[in-house]
Amino acid sequence: MKLRYLFTALLFTGAAAPLQAQSIDHMRKLLQEIQQEIDCLEKEQAETLKPQKEPQPVESTEYVDGVIAVDTLPSGNDAVMIVLFNDNTWKYLRNRDYVKDSEIYTRCWDTTKLFPYRDVVKLADLPRSVDIELVDSLKCYHYPYKAAIRSKFGMRRRRKHQGVDLPLKTGDPIYATFNGKVRISIPSSKSGGYGNLIVIRHDNGLETFYGHLSERIVHADEWVEAGQIIGYGGSTGRSTGPHLHFETRYCGQSFDPERLIDFQSGNLRRETFLLKKSYLDIHSSASQDFEDEEAEANDEKRAEEARKALASAQYHRIRSGDTLGGIAVRYGTTVSRLCQLNGISRTTTLRIGRSLRVR
Repeated sequence: MKLRYLFTALLFTGAAAPLQAQSIDHMRKLLQEIQQEIDCLEKEQAETLKPQKEPQPVESTEYVDGVIAVDTLPSGNDAVMIVLFNDNTWKYLRNRDYVKDSEIYTRCWDTTKLFPYRDVVKLADLPRSVDIELVDSLKCYHYPYKAAIRSKFGMRRRRKHQGVDLPLKTGDPIYATFNGKVRISIPSSKSGGYGNLIVIRHDNGLETFYGHLSERIVHADEWVEAGQIIGYGGSTGRSTGPHLHFETRYCGQSFDPERLIDFQSGNLRRETFLLKKSYLDIHSSASQDFEDEEAEANDEKRAEEARKALASAQYHRIRSGDTLGGIAVRYGTTVSRLCQLNGISRTTTLRIGRSLRVR
């Protein structure tokens, strides 16, 4: 609509005679605005036509304790270092001096309060969706613990269960899921049922909770890397047996960790995660989404089969003297099948000129 208006204004200005300097400047301005509108339309069209990539699972990376950094090299970016290790390997690492004052690690940063966002960020104020980059060349991933889930996210005995429970043996190692900084590392006496608890805030803005640990080996304000052992599994706090209680939160709001991680394989489900506001509801579980996706896939399959059947359909135009029996013999089918295809009965009067589906 705006583009049409600009063209009309341009034609009106061009029709005026003689052209004054002021008119020329006005035309030049209109042309610039038209070009800007065209650029915006082309950009929108390109975004619309851009193919959507299927989410690819990301395998867990290994954090090898005991490997020592022996040297660093410039990368051309002061925020990124190339680090050389004593096992003849190297990798890019984020320079923590450049992210320690990031809003992620300053906003609502509290090393004693479990839920510092509670009084600051309201659910109603959060956007309808947020795109979270889980991993890239500098952000790594490792499963916290790999096992079949014993208790899922959702309502449990009329109470909110805001994470997943992974059965383990006391003393099994627990790993940091992403790179980040330890916000909470507190004993069972201070965690309100979580037992020995560690909370890590990550570079991607998420927080992960690790509860019921038998031992904590990292401290508040300590930087950790994905795959680093942060503690050992146990049964401290409100627990009926050794397991890891694992939560994922955004701005203090919990969502189903299965949306991110396949805990049986240990793989991250995708590199980038679109966190919808609806996911922050205790009744919104990943398993429901998987069932919906499977149902949608089955519906699409049935629709495709119906389209193929329709494309291969064959019809007969009824002539004087035609009967259902005669038509069935001619096309190698049965009267029952003809009735089924056309929604008629054996006694239906065949009207001359009507098309009858025979295949």
